[in-house]
Amino acid sequence: MRMLWACLLGLGLSALSQAQPMFSVNTDTVLPPDPLHNPTQLNYGMAVTDVDGDGDLEVVVAGYNGPNLVLKYDRTQNKLLNIAVDDGSSPYYALRDPQGNAIGVTACDVDGDGREEIYFLNTNNAFSGQATYADKLFKFRNGRFEDLLSDDINVRRGVANRMAGRSVACVDRKGTGRYSIYVANYASGNVGPHALIEMDEAASDVEKGVIALSDVAPQANVNKYTGGRGVVVGPVVSDTRSDIFCDNENGPNFLFQNNGDGTFKDVAAVAGVEDRYQHGRGVALADFNGDGKTDIVYGNWNGPHRLYLQDSPQRFKDVATQAFATPSPIRTVIAADFDNDLKLEVFFNNIAYRGDAPNRIFRVSRKQNSDPDITELDVGDASEPQGRGTGATVTDFDGDGLLDLLVAHGESASQPISVFKVNQGSTNKWLRVVPRTRFGAFARGAKVLMFTKHSGAHTRIIDGGSGYLCEMEPVAHFGLGTDDATSIEVYWPDGRSIARPLGSADMNTVIEIAYPNVGEESALTSDTQCGEGFTVNTNGRCVGKITLSDDNYL
Repeated sequence: MRMLWACLLGLGLSALSQAQPMFSVNTDTVLPPDPLHNPTQLNYGMAVTDVDGDGDLEVVVAGYNGPNLVLKYDRTQNKLLNIAVDDGSSPYYALRDPQGNAIGVTACDVDGDGREEIYFLNTNNAFSGQATYADKLFKFRNGRFEDLLSDDINVRRGVANRMAGRSVACVDRKGTGRYSIYVANYASGNVGPHALIEMDEAASDVEKGVIALSDVAPQANVNKYTGGRGVVVGPVVSDTRSDIFCDNENGPNFLFQNNGDGTFKDVAAVAGVEDRYQHGRGVALADFNGDGKTDIVYGNWNGPHRLYLQDSPQRFKDVATQAFATPSPIRTVIAADFDNDLKLEVFFNNIAYRGDAPNRIFRVSRKQNSDPDITELDVGDASEPQGRGTGATVTDFDGDGLLDLLVAHGESASQPISVFKVNQGSTNKWLRVVPRTRFGAFARGAKVLMFTKHSGAHTRIIDGGSGYLCEMEPVAHFGLGTDDATSIEVYWPDGRSIARPLGSADMNTVIEIAYPNVGEESALTSDTQCGEGFTVNTNGRCVGKITLSDDNYL
């Protein structure tokens, strides 16, 4: 009888823990469907950047059979408003580009002026090979956004990508703080290799707004022909340099290791992540087991989804459970701590193109000396079983410390954008870290480590393009639960780093981290608390082995 009551009590506690779903729909409150701010149209990729330069983040949406959108949170109205309006005098008017049939979008500082440019990948109805409408790279110049690829100097160079692409991402391949745009094209035979578009510094004059562009994919050794799909950028197998992972269709995946000189070497086969006979889509980077190495999670189109842990340097193993790997018509994949409980969740966004295809969410919990536990959670209103999901992104647009989820729809049916708020974790602590480049722009590809008193080290990578069509916010978002952060370390793609101690006043705040000048790299002091199991070494870094009780991994 005692055992029976224990079982019933356990079932009751389990049911209670799952009683509150992860997400509630918030669309009608902050973004009600209307022709201006949330039109019912075909949308695809979403990216988060500071479009208007005021320090707040906006969400850029790739419109396919309608204009691109720029959603800005208005704190007086508590609503997301589209600022890319149909008004030729608006500085954001050109971003609309309704003829583009945009599918992918990314943002980063291409020219080193401290402000991010916005790249739209336009398919113009072409599935593969040659397209009839060029991509656009918008720079804020002359008081408005203008397309650099349409400048005479770049027209003469023939640099505009006119291929049917899928995803775009930003990579600081040389560690200069100036970014290249990686374009995953969908090749048709020998037409449409992957591209890498960047500023030609010798032919440019940034102060005068003259930005000469070149496709350097051949020099960088990434001009491969394949069915390009998802792209993600960060220190995957390198310590700090930005590598590139591509999950492809009808061919093996690519894992381009940065050689340190701006060129790359494909190590996917050696690393065990080729997945040759699957068809990749959404992909994200995270450290799921807290060992300091970068792991890869992605979805395969109607094939088994993958959770690749880097179990030894530059070698990966798939630890996805049967439930996690269940095939689905997958699009975007997001790895984030939605409920701020110190544990990462993985959100799968699907497209209902042949019957229902509900979205799903899994919690990945670190375990001592073992692979992580993977548990499916109640996704709540974000299930959208009949949603034609094409893209998704996260950002904390209202500043409450909880991530907001936005989902775009399209391809097989016109639907408005959905917005979801997190139901759980409102009392949990959090920390948001924003590293900057030497020019003051968002440091896409930087790695941020947070050390805590009781739960060890946690790693985030500033997103330069997360997966299929989309890009997440340029912020390292950490949930803390009831723990406290003791210090952070930031590593830039050029290897520069900085360490900073944290106190109780830093919890529940957003911390900006400037790029350290020569001789100004700061380190922790010997009396800094790095957390249990860590000490400050002679280089002023938190080092040690995590030896925590299982309670810290629940």
